[in-house]
Amino acid sequence: MVDMRGKRVLITGASRGIGLVAARDLARMGADVVMLVRSAERGEAACRAIAEETGNERTELLICDLSDLFSVCSAANEYIRRYDRLDVLIANAGAIYPERRITEHGNEMTFQVNHLAHFMLCSILEPLLRASAPARVVTVSSDSHYLAWRGIRFDDLTFETGWWPFGAYAHSKLANIMFCYEHARRVEGTGVTSTVMHPGRVRSDFGKEGYGLFGTVVGRATELIAVSPEQGADTLVWLASSEKVDGISGAYFFKRRTHRSLPVSMDKEGQRRLWEVSAALTGVGV
Repeated sequence: MVDMRGKRVLITGASRGIGLVAARDLARMGADVVMLVRSAERGEAACRAIAEETGNERTELLICDLSDLFSVCSAANEYIRRYDRLDVLIANAGAIYPERRITEHGNEMTFQVNHLAHFMLCSILEPLLRASAPARVVTVSSDSHYLAWRGIRFDDLTFETGWWPFGAYAHSKLANIMFCYEHARRVEGTGVTSTVMHPGRVRSDFGKEGYGLFGTVVGRATELIAVSPEQGADTLVWLASSEKVDGISGAYFFKRRTHRSLPVSMDKEGQRRLWEVSAALTGVGV
């Protein structure tokens, strides 16, 4: 077990699923974990459970709604106000919606929650990451991005045409991977690394709520091939803590091995353009 004492970790979506498992395992290694969650009630219950299970009572909460960029900005600045270092940022939170939604900021909801909110969080916290170097950013993506084989929809980011739940989700997961590749280049030489990973199909309630009978049927079918949250979080925790990945950046992982992403994700011009569009939509990261 890696000794993470003295390290501070911020994890989004940490109150359930692989985020909760990662928070627990890193706390068990001695890390000071900050759990960024939307529900204070669920977050407090998770904190208590982690303290009881690991004996580490230094797990704290940061409340944030990723569907609201004002909330993201506020949470990032609150983190900077509270803490003087950030050794690991884990961009884990994700969502898939049964209908098309547009946020108050004018973004397609899936794209904002899964990509733009994390882009904004990382951009605001990057000076602290650099000051804490060596530091790591680990992003949770998915092989679902293979469905977005045509690439980022720069001409229709809000999916005015052709929206469907899994298409929007795949689009956001492709953005996660391209963010990692571009971010890795931008932080090269600073002591900050950026990696991205696929957890596998994890046994959870993710992607079932709001889909009625369809969600129930698909959920039960995929349970047959799903892995446990512990298995899904294994590579995530490894990327956040292991000395074996010291200095490794700009790579996509699955089961602790480098993994192939879509060819379109490798397009450096597309990565640069996505970064610039994301900076324009969030007002940070320029």
